[in-house]
Amino acid sequence: MAKNTRDLTEGPVWKGIAILSGPMMLGILAVISTGLVDAYFLAKVSPEALAAVGFVYPVTTAISSLSIGLSAGAGAIISQALGRKESDDDVTRRGLHSLGIGMILAAIAALLFFLLDGPLFSVLGADPDVLEAALRYTPLWCLSFPFLVSMMLINSVFRAHGSGIASAGIMVFSAVVNVATTPLFILGWGPVPEMGIAGAAMGTLVAMVSASILAAALALRSGLLQPCSNPMADLWRNARTIASIGGPAATSNAINPAGMALVTAAVATVGSAAVGGFGAATRVESLVSVPMLALSAGIGPVVGQNWGADKRDRAREALRLCLMFSVGYGLFIAVMLTLFADPIASAFGASEDSTQAAASYLRVVGWSLFGFGMLVTGNAALNAISKASHSMTLSVARVLAIYVPLAWLGVTLFGYSGILGAAVVANVFGAWAILVAARATDLLALDVAPISVPARVIPG
Repeated sequence: MAKNTRDLTEGPVWKGIAILSGPMMLGILAVISTGLVDAYFLAKVSPEALAAVGFVYPVTTAISSLSIGLSAGAGAIISQALGRKESDDDVTRRGLHSLGIGMILAAIAALLFFLLDGPLFSVLGADPDVLEAALRYTPLWCLSFPFLVSMMLINSVFRAHGSGIASAGIMVFSAVVNVATTPLFILGWGPVPEMGIAGAAMGTLVAMVSASILAAALALRSGLLQPCSNPMADLWRNARTIASIGGPAATSNAINPAGMALVTAAVATVGSAAVGGFGAATRVESLVSVPMLALSAGIGPVVGQNWGADKRDRAREALRLCLMFSVGYGLFIAVMLTLFADPIASAFGASEDSTQAAASYLRVVGWSLFGFGMLVTGNAALNAISKASHSMTLSVARVLAIYVPLAWLGVTLFGYSGILGAAVVANVFGAWAILVAARATDLLALDVAPISVPARVIPG
């Protein structure tokens, strides 16, 4: 292994997870906080701006899942190669190929969204005022997307080599720049004009450009991404491998926010205030899910390196630890959300109705977050062993067969409360499904001691 690579196939499994997940918790928290800052300041602008973010957020998150999928593909092929003790040139080449493919796909995705944003938000049920606000956000966000992809891919290279600190540091840097600039662009100050909702997108653009430059500089300096001999060698093989993991992984990650967009359309039948409260609550949900999301970022390299090194018991132990943590933490956070739903919701509600909608979501759906944690950590482990099609199947089934149909049925029969019930059922289904998939792929096994039968003694 390269000198800047941490060997995750030795030592306590929990320590390897902690080394990666600990810093990532801070990094993910910092990134998610930018969405909360957007929601807070946009609530000061107008209810229409907050509702517009409620429509924009699931769509942009779905598109951003392309970068998550590509990162999963890059992380899997690099970590497994490290576990197999492949040459430094081969490992570096995999990272460079991942970055090049990702940049091309990101540019295509950004262009398509720029061309289709208006019809898309109209189909989702945005009224004219909300639609106008949403369309002021998307052009600048589209410009930022290729830089987001490059930053995330380079971060996946760092994590695959066992460096959670570098990856988290880049994420924190991007968040600090975003949080510092977003209020400035939204509200205006001095020579900077007031941009409203477009200012939130401008803050994102500035942060992504800055962070991608920093990530590239650190990767070059550390030697994890640098010129290598015969850089085009195995391009097609690596592209196919990345696609076989990244495609399903991207779909797996995109299906949840895409489903959220369809559920948001169901919420829109209740009213714009409900959309604003629902959007604010899902951002709070993302914030309290940070430890579980950090585990999903940390478990991949641990499972990938050990699977590549044929140390499957260690990979299984990593998954068991993460599933147990998800259950314990999920129940703890459910209690906290139940107790403090009102003050949390009031911080992000633009009106009394949206505040009430957000508080109801936190009280009810909070009790099922353990299932979401089990799903995301389990999916990350499946991606790491090149079983991304399994994680995709689980995610698609959870959203399209459970969440979306039940949300529309629920809102028709019970109003907003029906949507909350659908979310709970979907999360619990995710917990059950990941246990089934992990058993089927040999990532989770019940250790049953063999029954000892005394030998029969035959006289004479």
